[in-house]
Amino acid sequence: MGFSSAQAAFSRARTDEAAFRRQFWRKVQGAAASIPFAEDLLAAYYCAFDSSTPTSVKAALFGALAYFVLPTDAIPDFLPVLGFTDDAAILAAAIKLVADHIRPEHRDAAKRILADLK
Repeated sequence: MGFSSAQAAFSRARTDEAAFRRQFWRKVQGAAASIPFAEDLLAAYYCAFDSSTPTSVKAALFGALAYFVLPTDAIPDFLPVLGFTDDAAILAAAIKLVADHIRPEHRDAAKRILADLK
C-alpha cells in the first residue's frame, strides 16, 4: 500500500469513527432515560475509545456498541420493554469478557454524562 492509499484509508477510518460517535450519542440521548444499562453502555464506550485499552478489548466493545447503534437488530428498539433486551444481552456478554479493562474513570465519566442527560 503506497503512502497516498494509506493516507486515504486512515482518512476513511477517522470519518467512520466520527460518524459512529455521532450516531452513538444521538441514540444515547434519545434512549438514556429508558434503558437500565445506560451506565454500562457509556462505560464501555469510554473504555473502547481509551488509548490505553488493548486492541482485542476495543474490538469486543466496538462490536457491542455497533450493535446498539445499528438501526436493525434482532428485536426492534422501538418495541416497549423488549426493544433493548437484545442490545443489553450483547453488551453484557462483551463487558463480561473485558470487565478487567473497564476502569473506575470509565464508570465515573459514564455517571457524569448520565447525570447531564437526565
